[in-house]
Amino acid sequence: MLIGEVARRSGVSARMLRHYESLGLLRPSGRTGSGYREYSGDDIRRIFHIESLRSLGLSLREIGRALDDPRFTPSALVDDLIRQTHERIAAETELLTRLRRIDAAEPADWEDVLQVVAFLQALGSKSAAARQRAALSSAGDIPVPVEALVEAVLRESEPNVAGALRWALARSGDGGTALLAEGLGSPVAAVRERAVQSLAEMPGDEADARLRDALASPDVVVRGHAALALGTRGVADAIPVLIGMIVAGRNDTDAADALSMLASDTATVDRIATGLVDRLAHDTTEGPARVRLTQALADIPGSTASCALVELSRDGDRAVAVTAAYLLQLRDAR
Repeated sequence: MLIGEVARRSGVSARMLRHYESLGLLRPSGRTGSGYREYSGDDIRRIFHIESLRSLGLSLREIGRALDDPRFTPSALVDDLIRQTHERIAAETELLTRLRRIDAAEPADWEDVLQVVAFLQALGSKSAAARQRAALSSAGDIPVPVEALVEAVLRESEPNVAGALRWALARSGDGGTALLAEGLGSPVAAVRERAVQSLAEMPGDEADARLRDALASPDVVVRGHAALALGTRGVADAIPVLIGMIVAGRNDTDAADALSMLASDTATVDRIATGLVDRLAHDTTEGPARVRLTQALADIPGSTASCALVELSRDGDRAVAVTAAYLLQLRDAR
């Protein structure tokens, strides 16, 4: 079969067939009387073998080894191709993500594009100082990809940088709220904590709603951060979790402060006082926890808290009784 017929049947151009021959990959079995290349059935099969191996991503040099070297082991090459393909996919995925984030920033011109690229590179820097400068620079005129900020804040372990990123995210609007809420479901505890800390600094009703949802989280750290944030925002739904934190001795001082802020609303005063008293009366509440609950009553105004302190001043637990009596003296002095 002559080269033109081979090219037509195989789909490989005559020029490429000659290139294969120049590299030693393909050697026509014969020549016609006029000197034209003549390909045998074995030659045709070799052409299809070459094309098949090319489709796997092998270089022409690797194809030559695969077809001619009896010591060649295909498993090693396939493993290497798998590794290279994974690396290529990762690089392409990273590029696609970067392009999408640039597009989401809605750059007005090429100067904006270059600024966004520089911002994304700085966010991914190994230098904490560079990452912090990038976060602080987002307060300027640079179009900020919110998704990139969320990703950065969820992975940031340096406290100062994390604080700057949360600040930048809070200033970017509520676009990152839903993305942060997704972080609450991460299998990594540190990511969940960073997500709720960031939500706590986000403004708006949507952030409040996400924090309310977080009160039911199975992660006690997430529940605690959500309750403290909602308490300072005057959201009474946080009261049960805050009281639970006092009982558990986990950020109990902050929880008591949040309850006292909530108690500035007359509609919640009795609810807070009743909740504290109920936990004091609970059979499973141990001595140290009862002392903390008693202390929490100190800044809760109203008759319910006062009556509870009077009763507690006669408690069988001396530490509770002494604490309650002291708090009553302070209330009388006001």
